[in-house]
Amino acid sequence: MRTDPTDNGGLFVGRRPGTAPVRYRDTPERGTAKRQKVDGAVANGVLALMVIFNLLFWGPFPVLGLWLASQVQYRTDSVSVGIGVGFAFLLLLLFGGLWVLKRMDSVWILIRRAAGYDQREGVIGKVFGTTAIIGGSAFTFWLIFIGGLGSMAMPGH
Repeated sequence: MRTDPTDNGGLFVGRRPGTAPVRYRDTPERGTAKRQKVDGAVANGVLALMVIFNLLFWGPFPVLGLWLASQVQYRTDSVSVGIGVGFAFLLLLLFGGLWVLKRMDSVWILIRRAAGYDQREGVIGKVFGTTAIIGGSAFTFWLIFIGGLGSMAMPGH
């Protein structure tokens, strides 16, 4: 009887269609040394794209949401409509971006397996954590030294 929540999608009544765990072969087949280098380089390229795309969450996406909200507020002369549209657009961007990152993570796993590594887990958590540290540090630097708090810390500038 299959009643383990990890075995049936979290439900005790049975698994939902299409939610079975991914089953990989025990060990991936190794190609030639040249093929492994090419696959490794492509995997590193996908990883770099993941990092760059993830950094969009820490600046360009929020700025784009604010810009759209300001345009809607200007054209409708309603702050509430502008805030609502900007917030909905930002949520769409963030969830859409996470969907793209998850797809890129799956591609990265497949490429690493093609390179001969026994890769079963992705790096989306590590990438997101690293870019959160980078983005948070950059925002803190901007806030203290360039933007908002700089005028209080250094009056007259």
